Amino acid sequence: MKAKTNMLLPSLQRILSTLGEQIRLARLRRRFSALMIAQRAGISRNTLRAIEHGEPTVAFGAYASVLLSLGLEKDLLLIAKDDVLGRKLQDANLPTRARAPRVQRQKNHA
Repeated sequence: MKAKTNMLLPSLQRILSTLGEQIRLARLRRRFSALMIAQRAGISRNTLRAIEHGEPTVAFGAYASVLLSLGLEKDLLLIAKDDVLGRKLQDANLPTRARAPRVQRQKNHA
């Protein structure tokens, strides 16, 4: 049986390639070998190579493990942090009341 291949938009492939290159440069700046980072991340050397080449078949958890090994795990919190479009869409769909809410009258129990 032939493996399924993921078709990506060229813009997404460029983003993955850039991410992989940035991870590779971070590793090289720290003077860590590929084998060392692969071992620390608990992945194979081939998986690290695939991450550094921006291959889309690598699990997100493997990316996270490599970032942790490089001390960059907090960068994951920056993903979708300022979702400007999402906030605008949310604000545009906020329900507005046509009239003020009813005032609850208290009943006299005498």
